[in-house]
Amino acid sequence: MKLIGRYLSPFTRRVAVSAKILGLPFEHLDLSTATQADEIRKYNPMVRVPTLLLDDGTTLIESGAILDWLDEQAAREKRLVPASGIERRNVLQLVGWATGAGEKTVAVHYELNRRPGDKIHRPFVDASLAQVREAFGVLDRAAADGGWLAGDRLTQADVSAVCFYEFAKVVLPGLFDDAPWSGLAAHCDRAYAAQPAFGETDPKPK
Repeated sequence: MKLIGRYLSPFTRRVAVSAKILGLPFEHLDLSTATQADEIRKYNPMVRVPTLLLDDGTTLIESGAILDWLDEQAAREKRLVPASGIERRNVLQLVGWATGAGEKTVAVHYELNRRPGDKIHRPFVDASLAQVREAFGVLDRAAADGGWLAGDRLTQADVSAVCFYEFAKVVLPGLFDDAPWSGLAAHCDRAYAAQPAFGETDPKPK
């Protein structure tokens, strides 16, 4: 398999972390949509990442769909999302909070860095940042007991939370001045200690 996209993208990174945890080897093509669009277009004409090229030539897009496919390839006991029931619902709800925070982080980052200063829409930025804070607050409370976010083992909830939280720290560092979310920060440390995949994909090595 080939995984296209930079690990700075939390969407690409969570696919890479998940594949590594599940023991599914891949070749990483460290390509940027901003500077290497023509190369990415060879694999995905939309020029979006992550893109996963399977061994049979099939192209998968959108990180949620890719993660679902990866889980299907693993033994049931290793899958990062439970197959059914309240356990599955709880994991997917936490993934939803993490993904929502990530999407709004990307939106704010683009608004602040891709527009001329006099064109930035501050109400949109402020509302989006409030949504990011709410989402991280939910994840922080889920991490308060010092265990994994959804049960007694690492799941996709943990993978997504770490990837989107650390992305926000890179691109919106001011967000953390008055809201450090210490439980979530400690959770990231636990994840790094438990799974080398996080350190191996860290876009900003510790």
